[in-house]
Amino acid sequence: MQHETVAIRRANWELDAESIRQVRTEVFVVEQGVPIELEIDGLDPTVRHVLAVLSTGEPIGTARLLDNGQIGRIAVLKRWRGKGIGRQLVETLIQCARDDGRSAVFLHSQTQAVPFYEKLGFRKDGSPPFDDAGIPHVHMDLTL
Repeated sequence: MQHETVAIRRANWELDAESIRQVRTEVFVVEQGVPIELEIDGLDPTVRHVLAVLSTGEPIGTARLLDNGQIGRIAVLKRWRGKGIGRQLVETLIQCARDDGRSAVFLHSQTQAVPFYEKLGFRKDGSPPFDDAGIPHVHMDLTL
């Protein structure tokens, strides 16, 4: 596993939906207990996705960028965390937003993940934490 090559690529929903769903179901539904009906929101076919895959083609991470500039559904399989994959997924979406001419992006961070996003330059906007699928979150912004 240590020598496995990981590639981050822009995903095509029609071709990659199964891989994206596989990662998100494992992380959000199985691991974090998010109800499947909340994880699937109907936006996926129309938004931009990125996918982290091994050289074998196995999906190990994913994230998406909504049309309103929100980065979300950032998920990396547990055994692959701490290896920079989440950072690479978010950085790829930030670059997509820049390419689109956006001046800012935002996300809703689980409170325990705030330090991760702060290292990427995101800042809490000062609003109080809120509940999303039973998990406390905070709003964070990044000026591009």
